[in-house]
Amino acid sequence: MQSFFKSVADSLWFRNFIIAVIILAGVIVGIQTYQDFAAKYANILGWIDKAILWIFILEIIIKMGAHGTKPWKYFLDGWNVFDFLIVVVCLLPSENMSFVAVLRLARILRVFKLVTALPKLQLIVAALLRSIPGMFYVFVLLMLHFYIYGCMATFMFSENDPIHFADLQTTMLSLFRAITLEDWTDLMYINMYGSDNYGYDAAADAILAEKGITRVSSASPLGAAFFFVTFILTGAMIVLNLFIGVIMNGMDEAKSASEIESMASKREQDEIALHEEVILLEKQVQELSKNLLVLNERLRKMDDE
Repeated sequence: MQSFFKSVADSLWFRNFIIAVIILAGVIVGIQTYQDFAAKYANILGWIDKAILWIFILEIIIKMGAHGTKPWKYFLDGWNVFDFLIVVVCLLPSENMSFVAVLRLARILRVFKLVTALPKLQLIVAALLRSIPGMFYVFVLLMLHFYIYGCMATFMFSENDPIHFADLQTTMLSLFRAITLEDWTDLMYINMYGSDNYGYDAAADAILAEKGITRVSSASPLGAAFFFVTFILTGAMIVLNLFIGVIMNGMDEAKSASEIESMASKREQDEIALHEEVILLEKQVQELSKNLLVLNERLRKMDDE
């Protein structure tokens, strides 16, 4: 029975079938966001959703059965635990309104089962997880960069451009906008040419008047240009690229770990196959020994006659 479950779990058709079911589950969740359509075909969608859930339960049973008398080995794989938890949450009673939000979230999370079904996606996720420690220090560096430039911008541009640089928190938000390269040149031109000449209108002044903020236009052609150009160069072009470098390093580490694990698994399978061949050879030797004994006994009887 174990060999049957293992052959099914390792088969390509079973993996492709599960991928197709996961995609269908994602489509069903998307359809349910259209409330009128979902209400009209609630019965059909409900039956499809239940069928998907039972298929996922059957998948768990097959993968547990592949471990034979040690089904708990299924939980030694973190991805299997992730699948199991999603299925368990989906089994919560939907009649209880306190679980409705959790149930909907679990149905959405079923799309993430694609990660467990596709090894390449697992490699990418593993690389991201490995990159978290390195990304933390890059994030600290980025926050220092934001804080230094944020304080400078607040001192330099708060009077001329209070909409974007009135205080430190507003400045940090404006700098985040700039580092994403979303209309960062508008922020630069407002402070290069002065808010009376660029970027401000009666609506902006009305907003400032409601907050009791007074705007004093002042142009800073060289200072604003130098500030924003250096911020974009050091932020978007250098610091953010460090995130990419850390992720690529994590990808290489995850790939190496995956190759080592694959080689270890292959070596283990080869050792198991070799052990089985040795056992088979021992049985053949034993049978041959028995046949020789029988043959010797017959020859002895023939000699006696």
